[in-house]
Amino acid sequence: MQRYRIADAARLLGVSDDTVRRWVDQGLLPAIGTPAEIPGDALAARAVELAAAPAEPGDVLSSARNRFTGIVTRVQVDGIMAQVDLQAGPHRVVSLMSAEAVRELGLEVGSLATAVVKATTVIVETPKD
Repeated sequence: MQRYRIADAARLLGVSDDTVRRWVDQGLLPAIGTPAEIPGDALAARAVELAAAPAEPGDVLSSARNRFTGIVTRVQVDGIMAQVDLQAGPHRVVSLMSAEAVRELGLEVGSLATAVVKATTVIVETPKD
């Protein structure tokens, strides 16, 4: 069974090392050995719990299931098109959209935004051993 160090577990969940340690102390995540490692199945279950957290008031209903809320780190407008970079925890999401949409949404560096991704193809990779 795969095990993850505290720092790796934190990075995968998009939280701080201290948060993972608190969850271990509170019994929300099991830890094995010294230094502490989190079993992969427990980490996966916690990730699902976090994703299923109650919606914020004002959220919209959508068929898209992949939502990344983060901060805009770059807006590059070039003519009628624009590139917007969003940092959502450990994930960098890049969107190409019209410059008009950027203006209408008021997107600028430092803005809070949510990237909604709906795709028919998702590629999953694992590291080489």
